[in-house]
Amino acid sequence: MTLQDWKNSGSYFKYKETHQIFYKTSGTGEPLILVHGFPTSSWDWCKIWDSLVNKYTVYTLDMMGYGFSSKPMNYKYTIAAQVDLWEAFLEENKLHSFHILAHDYGDTVVQEMLARSKENPTYGFDIKSVCFLNGGMFPETNFPTITQKLLLTPFGNILKHFMGRNTLAKNFRKIFGKNTQATDQEIDEFWEVVDYNSGKNVIPKLIKYLAERDTYKIRWREAIQYTKMPKRLIDGGVDPISGKHMADFYQEIVPKADVVVLEEIGHYPQVEAPDEVLYHYYEFRNTM
Repeated sequence: MTLQDWKNSGSYFKYKETHQIFYKTSGTGEPLILVHGFPTSSWDWCKIWDSLVNKYTVYTLDMMGYGFSSKPMNYKYTIAAQVDLWEAFLEENKLHSFHILAHDYGDTVVQEMLARSKENPTYGFDIKSVCFLNGGMFPETNFPTITQKLLLTPFGNILKHFMGRNTLAKNFRKIFGKNTQATDQEIDEFWEVVDYNSGKNVIPKLIKYLAERDTYKIRWREAIQYTKMPKRLIDGGVDPISGKHMADFYQEIVPKADVVVLEEIGHYPQVEAPDEVLYHYYEFRNTM
């Protein structure tokens, strides 16, 4: 599937009257939602999409500020706002019970969902299971890139003008596994969805979620520790941002932690090792 095929086979729904949100759904079976990471989009799931839709009814979307969705400059891009968007989408599709597979930034979005579920006995959504891929769920073990750190500063609004396809390629080379590097075509596609609709202009706003992870670290940690649905972490071990060091911490603090480490894989397991991710995901689901 090409990126254009992905876009053409998707749809849009209107959020808060003015924002267009790109989403994609297909398949039959139990509902599964896929929650993407920063700074990319739902396109991250393209290599495992066809297999997943043979087993489940799969839903994914580009969150606000990402991919083919609206990227307003005057929007507060908080994790809570992204969960509000997801909840509106779930209501629109009458989805009140589902499984989740998430990556990176998406892990934190799911942590907020879990926190709401934990804190509210009448929360309107029944999360049946969660599978996390690499993400900075715990600030103690999250090591952002230099570019990410700079984007968090006032310099970020200047830096964004100098960002381009080569910036993304340089950063991705550092976070992908040595033997599973993104191809030139994949870098082109990743950058296309980042830059779509002047997307790089909102990156300094999007990146502020890193500060939120510090603010809500206890609440979001406990959302993983003290919710009862099955959870698994599939982690690319050589990822410098959230690799084996994060998986070890997860195993240490999460009761009865279910962790799979892909030893030579980096930050994007579903891109670098799609077959391995599918194998371990299906194994996880088969235990229920």
